[in-house]
Amino acid sequence: MDAQKRIKQLMEERGWTDYRLAKEANLSHSTITNVFKRNNAPTLPTLEAVCEAFGITLAQFFSVGEEGGSLTEEQQALFAKWSTLTDEQKKILLDLMNTM
Repeated sequence: MDAQKRIKQLMEERGWTDYRLAKEANLSHSTITNVFKRNNAPTLPTLEAVCEAFGITLAQFFSVGEEGGSLTEEQQALFAKWSTLTDEQKKILLDLMNTM
């Protein structure tokens, strides 16, 4: 799997820039740009931070197109929206879902 392509795909799905990803992942902007401009494979800690920012697990990151691990379009849309919420909004939504 090409990690850079997968990260770009997830960014495009969310309409994120390199800067937005760096901010959401709590990484420096240079860390993100180096992954793309220098064609560096991201380190495991960087990839974990990126996945957390996207609201997905490492397994979900690597399971694209594989049976059993891939998300439906509806689930992908939900994760994309989840990633744009503030921590407070996420808490409110989880509290709401727990009452259902």
